[in-house]
Amino acid sequence: MNYNYSLVADATTSERAIFYKKTYLHVSIAILAFIAVETILQKIIPQEIIFQMISSRFIWLFILGAFWLGSMLSNKLAFAQSRNTQYFGLLLYVLIEAIIFIPMIAMASLFAGESILIQAAVITLFMFGGLTAIAFFSKTDFSFLKSALIIGGFVSLGIILVGALFGFNLGLWFSAGMILLASGSILYQTSQIKHHYHTEQYVGAALQLFAAIMLLFWYVLRILLRLAKRD
Repeated sequence: MNYNYSLVADATTSERAIFYKKTYLHVSIAILAFIAVETILQKIIPQEIIFQMISSRFIWLFILGAFWLGSMLSNKLAFAQSRNTQYFGLLLYVLIEAIIFIPMIAMASLFAGESILIQAAVITLFMFGGLTAIAFFSKTDFSFLKSALIIGGFVSLGIILVGALFGFNLGLWFSAGMILLASGSILYQTSQIKHHYHTEQYVGAALQLFAAIMLLFWYVLRILLRLAKRD
């Protein structure tokens, strides 16, 4: 397969509609697959192993490193020429997201109950819907956010690594900043979909949006969990 296709921005109305439908359908499938895989992992992995994932700084750093490498590989595969390779990249990313979420979901369920997961999911989906509407109905091309997102991503990664190494808590303000970063990523990726993607790149587009949604969900859940522990 080669990308001798028109940009979404230059495509016909029907072609754009098909592209958007396929993109958001794949995002929905990725979310459902994440839920299914996460549910299975929570049932088959003993709690003591789950909490060992975060009790040791070095194990957690290894997991973070593997997540970063896996994310890079998944992103590359999702934009490959072969459609099968693209789907493999998306499924691989769903799997590594499910793995990285294992301790967070376990702690949330243990300390606050499953209702907090539903609250976080609802908040995340409403925020995603609102940001998507802004990106679609605004005439603004949010590509200008790219530099800020790259810098913010590296800064946040550095803070996370330092926190993991020295064991200090990142706090609510860091989570709020990461929610802002995830929101900017949703605006940016949606704008990219509108203006810069080809009509056959819907699998890669879905992966980018799914990644931003999961980042947003992680920190919304983190804030809710911290607030629940205070009560």
